[in-house]
Amino acid sequence: MYGKYQHTLDAKGRLFVPSKLKEELGTAFYIAKAPDACLTVYPEAEWQKVLDHCNELPASKARAMRFFFANVAKCEPDKQGRFLLPESFREYAGIDQEVVFLGQAGRAEIWSAERYAAEEAKYLTPEAIAEVMEELGF
Repeated sequence: MYGKYQHTLDAKGRLFVPSKLKEELGTAFYIAKAPDACLTVYPEAEWQKVLDHCNELPASKARAMRFFFANVAKCEPDKQGRFLLPESFREYAGIDQEVVFLGQAGRAEIWSAERYAAEEAKYLTPEAIAEVMEELGF
């Protein structure tokens, strides 16, 4: 998945899946709260990888997994391609109305448009891009 897509939350808290991401996200996907005050969207196959990884972890990691899994929602878009973004997720990510979807390889992210614009302003400079490319080995 790749690209940046702007959408608007409707009055009922529903959001359209970007048409370019519909096929990759599938008929059901999982949304989790992410460390950058945004939301991570996992298609079924990527979610299964998360589950497989967590099932391999020792019981001593239960506390970390407890809060991660307690803050995951399974979403199934309706016939119009809309899904309900739970209120607690909107509050966590600071989403009021304007939203940015980002493709992130095998998953996606959902950001408040305002928060994403601030992040993009910090990191979308020639120097920052060069640093990231070097860090990734390009």
